[in-house]
Amino acid sequence: MNVGRLIPTTAVAGAAALGLMAVSACSTSGPAERSADGKLKVVASFYPMQYLAQEIGGSHVSVSTLTQPGVEPHDLELKPRQTAALNEAGFILYLQGVQPAVDDAIAESEVEHKVDAATLTTLEDHGAEGGHDHGHEERAEEGHEGEGHAHEGGDPHIWLDPVKYAEVAKGVGDRLATADPDHAADYKKNTDALVTKLTALDTGFEQGLKNSATKTFITTHSAFGYLAERYGLDQEGIAGLDPENEPSPARIKEIQAIAKKDKVTTVFFETLASDRTAKTLAADTGLKTDVLDPLEGITDQSQGRDYIEVMRSNLAALQKALGSR
Repeated sequence: MNVGRLIPTTAVAGAAALGLMAVSACSTSGPAERSADGKLKVVASFYPMQYLAQEIGGSHVSVSTLTQPGVEPHDLELKPRQTAALNEAGFILYLQGVQPAVDDAIAESEVEHKVDAATLTTLEDHGAEGGHDHGHEERAEEGHEGEGHAHEGGDPHIWLDPVKYAEVAKGVGDRLATADPDHAADYKKNTDALVTKLTALDTGFEQGLKNSATKTFITTHSAFGYLAERYGLDQEGIAGLDPENEPSPARIKEIQAIAKKDKVTTVFFETLASDRTAKTLAADTGLKTDVLDPLEGITDQSQGRDYIEVMRSNLAALQKALGSR
């Protein structure tokens, strides 16, 4: 007797349906979390996160960013369509402490895979008042790639240190592999390739800034605390960590004294914020001005097409200003 003939057609259909449901239940992402061509939808909060997602995700992800080129990330206010796109993502990559509106929206989102880059390395306090950072002071212990490091109130500009950025890249690669295990091998390969580029960048900064006439640089936005610490420099920020802060008259006077004492030649400003303070200070002290890009966004005015190119431009600007040889 052929037992299979005794199974009703409706039962077979029901079993097939159950099988499809089981497959769907085991899937790491549903239709809404993938683009029409099956790529994992990744939403990045601003450029440094977008770059990581694109470099590591490669051809397996469709990356969008909440912060469009030319927009100052700290002041971003989300539109309803951006919030909707955020909630349809299969993976969210952001950096808590940079964009309050984004932090709030992500906290309310029910997306399963959302990664705060600040939990993938250690944050340090480089001071909001003036942003005076000594690179030659005792450095924080490195090598912590786990989650859960306290970062409330810490300096979020971790991407400006290639070593810390590489730590974050490794964590992002691991998280993408968890969200999309079918492509885990490619994510690992892409992560390794990016870390290799960041290691070469770190070597370039270390060697290029080793010997210089001065170790002090002045910048309007105190975004370069990690970079200063990594390479033994002294950052003197006119304003604090917020690029829109207005310096006090006392701080301006202090900066003028520091410039004279440390033989500073240049006041740095950035492309996405006003250069008025830098140019006023430079005029009053007889200093030059130049761009030191905190890489919060890539625009037509950027000195490079991507993170690596702009960082190399930053290195060249620092070498010139510091009298490196």
